[in-house]
Amino acid sequence: MSIPIKGYEQVSVQRFQAGQSQATFDEVVQEYPIALVYNGISHAVMMATPVDIEVFAKGFSLSEGIISSLSELYAIEVHYNSLGIQVEMEISTRAFVALKQQRRALIGRTGCGLCGIESLKQFHFDLKTISHKANLNWLKDIPNAIQQLKQNQPISAVTGGAHAAAWVENGNIVALFEDVGRHNALDKLLGFIATENIARSNGFVVMTSRASYELIRKCAIFDIAMIATISAPTSMAIEMAKTAGMTLVSFCRQNGFVCYG
Repeated sequence: MSIPIKGYEQVSVQRFQAGQSQATFDEVVQEYPIALVYNGISHAVMMATPVDIEVFAKGFSLSEGIISSLSELYAIEVHYNSLGIQVEMEISTRAFVALKQQRRALIGRTGCGLCGIESLKQFHFDLKTISHKANLNWLKDIPNAIQQLKQNQPISAVTGGAHAAAWVENGNIVALFEDVGRHNALDKLLGFIATENIARSNGFVVMTSRASYELIRKCAIFDIAMIATISAPTSMAIEMAKTAGMTLVSFCRQNGFVCYG
């Protein structure tokens, strides 16, 4: 790829203000197709910000149930070309057989249309229950974590166009990842958590986005007991969080927030 991969790039713009125009430059968040290939078969192409690609691929593989643990991921290679980025992964025979069965189920499906499931019943009940409860002290840590977000978002600071997902322990951000897509940012964080073998009971996730169902599902798969978001939750996110026994906190701004259970 000819454009440097740093999460953002410069473009020429015509800026208008108070009836005047000026030719100048602006920084925009990068968005490229990333193909995720398992044992030689392409499974998905995600539009994502092309940084932290390995942890993204790991997080996606785990949060989508393609592998059950990183022990089933034998090798990973990232290749850049003129069309985008290709991530080649070698996974266990068990995981690959299950993935091929899932791919066959996707062909000609007449179910609810959500990738990877076959019915509305499965959508509602195929959800892991969190093994531990959220620490009540974490609620007190939210304002401090929110204050730390901006200083830990270099891409967003330049472009204003990236979401962030952060892991918080004792009120401090331990790790933060950015991406043009909120679910991609979370997958990057989850991949890091798995790689570093971070204890899920020691902290919680903070995100700069709204709380939607796919974020709840991904966190439930990772046995994460609490997620806090800056923007609003959806009705399905609230329902799924309650089903999983997860604490969902939204509208986290300054010293206030709303807890949905």
